[in-house]
Formats: sequence, C-alpha cells, structure tokens
Amino acid sequence: MHARLISAGAMVLVGLLCDGAVAGQEAPPQTQADDFTRYELQEPGSGAFRILYDVTATRAGAAYYFNSIRAGADEVVHGVTDLATGRALGFEVVSGAEARAQGHPRASAEGRYIRVELTSPVPEGGEVRIRIDKTYLDPESYFADGGEIVFARSLGIKRNAVVLPPGYEVTAVNYPSQVALEDDGRIRLSFMNIGPSAVPYEVRAAPVPGGIEVLAPIDTRATLPGYEPETAVSPPTPLGVRLGHQVSLRAGQDREIVYYLQQPETHSFRLFHDYTERRPGMDRYLNVVRTGSSASDPEAFVLDTGEHLQVETLRGREITSRGIALNQVVTPDTEVVVIWYDPVEPGQTRRLRIWETYTDPDRYMLVGKELVWDRAFGRPRNAVVLPEGWFLTHSAVPGTVTTTEDGRIRLDFWNARDGNIEVFLKGRRR
Repeated sequence: MHARLISAGAMVLVGLLCDGAVAGQEAPPQTQADDFTRYELQEPGSGAFRILYDVTATRAGAAYYFNSIRAGADEVVHGVTDLATGRALGFEVVSGAEARAQGHPRASAEGRYIRVELTSPVPEGGEVRIRIDKTYLDPESYFADGGEIVFARSLGIKRNAVVLPPGYEVTAVNYPSQVALEDDGRIRLSFMNIGPSAVPYEVRAAPVPGGIEVLAPIDTRATLPGYEPETAVSPPTPLGVRLGHQVSLRAGQDREIVYYLQQPETHSFRLFHDYTERRPGMDRYLNVVRTGSSASDPEAFVLDTGEHLQVETLRGREITSRGIALNQVVTPDTEVVVIWYDPVEPGQTRRLRIWETYTDPDRYMLVGKELVWDRAFGRPRNAVVLPEGWFLTHSAVPGTVTTTEDGRIRLDFWNARDGNIEVFLKGRRR
C-alpha cells in the first residue's frame, strides 16, 4: 500500500490546528461517525462495566480524537487501538480546557476527555477508525435490586450492545432489542436507535439456577426425520425451522449505502457503499451486480488512507477465467465489479468506499408524472437522495427525511431487523 505523504509545512499547519491557534481562528469542530458501544457488565454488586467503544474520526487533518468521560463515573482506560493497523495508540486524560486548546473547540469546560493521538492525521475525504477500551465504575447506572441486577443508563450512541454477566438471564428490557447467546455463554442484548434522542435504556436480569450451559452446535442433519448418518445417501427433506440460523450482531454491522437518484427517465442512480474487510489474506472485494441492473463508472478507495484502488468489471467467462469464485452459477449475463487491494494482514482491517452508477429500468422509473422506486435493502443503514427538483409523496417504509445542502430530499432507513426491507418511494417534480 502506498504511504500517504505530508509536507513539513502541512505538518506545521496540522500542529497549529490542533492547538486551535491559526491566526486567532477557532479550530473546526470535531466530527465523527459509525459509533458503536459494547457494555460488558462486570460482577454483580461491583457497579462496574467494561466499555468497548468503536468510533470513526472524520474531520480532515485532525491529529487527535477526544472522547468525553461521563460525569459521575470513575474510569480506567485499558488502551486505544487503531482498527486499520491494529496498533496501540497513545492517549491521555485531559481537562475540557485542554481539549479546547488542542483541537476540540466544543469541549465542555467542566468536562474530562480521553485525548487519543491518531497514527496519522485524518485524510481528506477519508477517516480514522479507533477502539477505546475502558471500564467505568458507576453504581448509579449498574446496581442490584432485590434478587436482580439493573443496568439503567441514557444511551446517546445510535448502536449499542449490553452483555450480561455469566449465568444471568434477561427478565426485562424497555427498548426493542435483539437477544443472542454468545459463544462463552453470556447473553447479549443489542439495539439500533433510529430516533432523534438518547434512549433511557434499562435492562433487568436474574441468575439462572445452575448457570447457563454452553451447548455444542446443532447437527442440523441429525434432527431431520429419517436421517441415519451411517446409511443415508442423500439428506432427507429439511424442516421449515431454520435450525442452522446464526443470529448476527445487527447493531454492530457497519455496512452502509447511499443512493443518489438521477432523473427517473434515465433509470439510473449513483451510489456509494462502505465496507470493512476483516479477513486476513483477503485482497479483493466482489460486488455482484443485481440481475436486471448494469453498473458503470466504478471507483474505489481506502477510507483509512485515501488511496485509490484498481477496479475492473468482469462478465461471464471473464469471471471464471480469472479464477474468481462466486456463490452462484456464472452465466454469460453475470456481471461482477472487482476491487483489488493489498492483502489484509492479521490484526488489521481495511475500510473501503466503492462508487458505482447503476441503471435498473425494472426498479426505478418515471410513470406518468411520478417517480417510482422499488428496491430491497439488506444493509442495516441505507439512504436515498431524490433527484434535483423532486419532492417526496410516498414512502412505504418509515424513514427520516432531511434536506441536503443543495436542496435535495434525503431519506434514511435504519433496518435493525435480521433481513431485508422493501423500500417503495414515489415523488413528483416541484
């Protein structure tokens, strides 16, 4: 991977920005994205919970990230990690005044902050992803109530998970949450907050007599009627229940996509989707173009560094001749966009942004005087921006509506479910 070069003059400018002292101008505000918090409740009665906080710094040129410490809690910071490289980052607890002087002009003067020194300044148009590992002692938020434990805390982050202590079952939770048993036998609750305010989240839990046994994975074949492993030539007809279904951490998934609709007569839309590769040795991203669509003008870059990547579109025999395996039968009409990058090293991750223009006359069109969009979304976070000059008249799936800086209508759909949503939109010209 190519190194990102910064001139000595640029480094001086970054340092001045961090000190908030460029010709008397206030440093620009800190910006961030993709926050996800995992709370691991410690021994009942301790009032302690471990926090793994993943966050992305997005202000171009920023050399530090400041994480606020909530008032009323005593903290122990175990470490900070750069998620792209796996390297440990330097950190220090500073006052609000120090945070203001060092690049966070909106820091509370009465607050305390974990100042994280980034591996390199945030690249223009890119980002820096970090994980902060800390433990809070806060008996006001985590306490015993009779024979139960209670975790009650206002959570402003949009994506969260709470893990119960070993041997505890959930008896109540006040906000719609996904529940899953982790491999070590602890129960995890998680949710995505699609509203504008913090969630006053409350979980109650009680000990399970004898604890929670960790079971071996189900051999789904053995549960099917008539299956005899010694004599079976072919598997019997499967059951309707999804015995092998894996409950993934939906709130923890960080794939997102934004569609910029072009005028409906074209049936086209420009889009970008962000994806994090975590598999060691992987050196490519495969985007199989949906049947009925065609893709053009692909481009991609690494958000962690700003590096632009090699992209090519392959069809039919070109796919198999290049040794690219797909989870489907390759036909002459199969089309795949391939993004190549340096193999991911163990302990590292890579965050990609991929741009493409799609044309899909079956799902995006002009009918009379109305724009019609009908497309399934599988990612947790999705957005659609209407073409210039159009207003929204119908949205079958609930979403939030905002207006972009250039006056276009944007809809955001957060899908906390383990499955697709069918997004149907209609609009008219102003």
